Amino acid sequence: MTFQSFDYAALLLAVFAGYWFLPRRGQNALLLIASYVFYAYVDPRLALLLGGYTIVNYLAARAIDSDRKHARLYLVLAVLASLGALGFFKYAGFFVSNMAIVLDSIGLASFDSTLKIILPVGISFYTFQSLGYVIDVYVGRTHVRRDFADTALFIGFFPQLVAGPIERASNLLPQFERSRKFRPDQVASGLSLLTWGLFKKLVIADNVGVIVDRIFSTSEPGAAMLWVGVFAFGIQILADFSGYTDIARGSARLLGIDLSPNFRHPWLASSPADFWRRWHITLSTWLRDYVYIPLGGNRSGRRRIVINVVITFVLGGLWHGAAWNFVIWGLFHAGLILIWRSGSRENGRFTGPVSTAITLLFIGAGWALFREGDLGFIGENLFSQIREIQLAAALGATALLYSLPIWLHAIIDRPRLRAYWARTDVSRTVGLTAVTLASFIGILLLRADVSADFIYFRF
Repeated sequence: MTFQSFDYAALLLAVFAGYWFLPRRGQNALLLIASYVFYAYVDPRLALLLGGYTIVNYLAARAIDSDRKHARLYLVLAVLASLGALGFFKYAGFFVSNMAIVLDSIGLASFDSTLKIILPVGISFYTFQSLGYVIDVYVGRTHVRRDFADTALFIGFFPQLVAGPIERASNLLPQFERSRKFRPDQVASGLSLLTWGLFKKLVIADNVGVIVDRIFSTSEPGAAMLWVGVFAFGIQILADFSGYTDIARGSARLLGIDLSPNFRHPWLASSPADFWRRWHITLSTWLRDYVYIPLGGNRSGRRRIVINVVITFVLGGLWHGAAWNFVIWGLFHAGLILIWRSGSRENGRFTGPVSTAITLLFIGAGWALFREGDLGFIGENLFSQIREIQLAAALGATALLYSLPIWLHAIIDRPRLRAYWARTDVSRTVGLTAVTLASFIGILLLRADVSADFIYFRF
């Protein structure tokens, strides 16, 4: 069930219609039922896997809290169980196929890998979210929950289940544990956020996606065309993923729940490190808190810092997919972070628009590794002869034109303008109504003929 489908609209409306007439426990029960209906809609077996994650991590957190003497053991078991399931579903095929290549390269008996495992949608997201809860209980960042239904809802809450944001227990669980009252301003804000997210997906991402797909499906597009495809993909993936986040946050806000922001205008980043403070924020902070800092963070010498950064970004790349291009993409970003940090230390910092432009150029170039798994295709075309320059320019201009609403949103979302619109109930209502109507009319007039799945459904 996808956010842009009528099925999801029917589910959300049905939940909303009965939700505000129920007490807190009834609301949570309704949300839990809706979450499992949402996840099992395509394949009921997915609900069994989600239920298994919930039971394992609920019991592990309870065991950690009640038996501190063996808490480390329970934590290790929970980590092994969760990452083991993720590894089987997401990385077993990658490991087996690469093992076959290695055996063949050293002259040993090889085999043709026929292992095909279905990747459960959203497994990377709820694996990290459920593990974060258990780890937080272990280190004392949050207290254990004894209500199984609340824990199950935290792990499986349907608006953010499939592609985040990756929530922390300290943010989301307290919202399920307290009473929620109907607030018209919250509903209006949710509707505005939801329609803006749909606009970004249906109008920007899907239309630009047509350009990207046609370029990358060409066997020899040439350098000009491929560079247009790479930067157009940067527009597509931002609109697609941030659009999903806005729909998720808007849907949750209709139900009185505030999910964490996941994007903060990443095109305005002043450095690669700043980009990761603005892009997929909940994954970046998860990797920082549960991988980078436990490895030693910035507290060790320069060599150890380099190792920590590389490990963190390689794991971040692998989190996105079981393929070598994601590993190299992670290494690419680790290199950007380290080079930028070293250059800033020795030569001073770039400032203002220059820094932002250089960051955007390098981050944009890196999308080639994210979008295309065939590294030979990239190598053959990225620096090949330039041809069809006029067509490439036209497609680039079209993609840039579709991106203008995102730039406009970055301008009106500046703190001073945001404070102006929020200063009175009247101005806030006018602003939300304008965004909602503009997004809705834009969807009706400009949406793409075909809507693809959200890109991050693959992860």
